[in-house]
Amino acid sequence: MAKPAFDADALISMFENASARGSAKLREGVEQATLAALQGRELTLKNIRGALEGVTQAVSQGAAKNVAGIDAASLLDKAVMGMDDALLKAVQANRAALQQFVDRGADLREKHLKKALDDLDKFEDTLIGAVKKAGAGAGPLAAPWQQMLEKMQAGGTLSGASAATTAEQFASQIQDSLRGSRAAGLRAAQALAESYAAMASGVLVGMMDALQQSRGDAPSATPAAKKR
Repeated sequence: MAKPAFDADALISMFENASARGSAKLREGVEQATLAALQGRELTLKNIRGALEGVTQAVSQGAAKNVAGIDAASLLDKAVMGMDDALLKAVQANRAALQQFVDRGADLREKHLKKALDDLDKFEDTLIGAVKKAGAGAGPLAAPWQQMLEKMQAGGTLSGASAATTAEQFASQIQDSLRGSRAAGLRAAQALAESYAAMASGVLVGMMDALQQSRGDAPSATPAAKKR
């Protein structure tokens, strides 16, 4: 699949030049940047981890140079919420993909789909891990990142709660997901299961397109045209 269109320089600039009045836009900017980093990539934990680590690195660079002197913890809080928002959409994309397979009669015990369910439970840990890694190499921003880490560990994340609910929902269907009267559909669904992550990625792309249209294609911090 194509490499992600993630403009780190744009995100760095957004945090570097954020003002107290405009800081509310940081959450949306990080969400869009994270989704852009995932666009065109299979929604595997490895790719999600790479996207989050790239975003946190850019956020750290920008926040460390913020010209308005905004409290770093406030900036990073917006960043974490933005990444959480993006992961929530990734969870929704996984849910939609899983539902398509179930509707076609797929057996959720099939290894690729079982792994998809197992991976959903690791979404929150992946975000926490990215924040922990960001703090380890952030120098003066180590303490603010640690604050964000403790906040997530204490209260959880929206994406983590949604992922857990989704995994539980589909896990409960494992015993009755086989539909003997739909053998042909089952074989087709099992063949497609091998590219499950790619299918979930396609759902996410569709969600992003719909989101951009609802916003009137307003300029964002994630210009896809710039290649790094």
